[in-house]
Amino acid sequence: MHKILAILLILPSLGFSSNTLTKFDLDQNSKTIVKTNNFDLGEVLNHSYFFEEANKDQSYSLYIPNSYDNSKSYPLIILLHGLGSNPNQIINYKGIITEAENRGYILAAPYGYNERGWYGSRGKGKDGIGFGKDNDPDNLGELSEKDVLNVLKIMKKEFSVNPNRIYLLGHSMGGAGALHLASTYPNEWAGLACLAPAFQSYQGSYSNLQNLKHLPVYVVTGDKDRLVPVRTVRPWIKEMKMLNMNVQYNEIKGGNHFRTIARNPDMISEIFDFFDEHQER
Repeated sequence: MHKILAILLILPSLGFSSNTLTKFDLDQNSKTIVKTNNFDLGEVLNHSYFFEEANKDQSYSLYIPNSYDNSKSYPLIILLHGLGSNPNQIINYKGIITEAENRGYILAAPYGYNERGWYGSRGKGKDGIGFGKDNDPDNLGELSEKDVLNVLKIMKKEFSVNPNRIYLLGHSMGGAGALHLASTYPNEWAGLACLAPAFQSYQGSYSNLQNLKHLPVYVVTGDKDRLVPVRTVRPWIKEMKMLNMNVQYNEIKGGNHFRTIARNPDMISEIFDFFDEHQER
């Protein structure tokens, strides 16, 4: 496990008044953007808030679809990045923005305090390989979890979010975080998706599944993943099925840890299909 975590460290790293403005896309084509307060629609945005418990400005990324209308309510996906990654990376996984735009989803990607906080899935502290560093706060895990909850609160306050359609999606470290947050706050979520999830690093046990056994769960992993071996994921799927949970398991033949997940729009579309099929918690 130490070897796996060490390798992971080197992975690449509102009532509204509106107006319009012109911006340019990646191909330098002009387009009209609708601006809602300080939030541009149809753009990946990097924002921050003051994280009181950490005494610092904390960044997060978000995406609001062009179809956004404050008089309607929208599903929200909280995206949890992997170890050594960041919010801007996971929100740009191929297919995520396209599906959110086409289906009318709001996206929010917290940092989890920093790139190695584990969202509380490894406890409130920072001890262990691939966890905290000397200059990290002693309660890194606690702050990482709190950051996710803070961003969730911001999204509920600032946007018209359907409270019955809030989902978790996490990759690797984020997959373990999604499992932990679903178990700890089971009434917040309508479902979760765990992508190449580092379940082997989760501090909890199979018994924690009891808390979320009412939630639909999508799990995907590659059978050639060397960082999170498939043998560490299969037992969790077995336990979920023994509990008669609504679990959809996708084991990708020849799949690896990063590209199979981050560059797989067909798989991302399948996850959105799964969320669309489970619209009430």
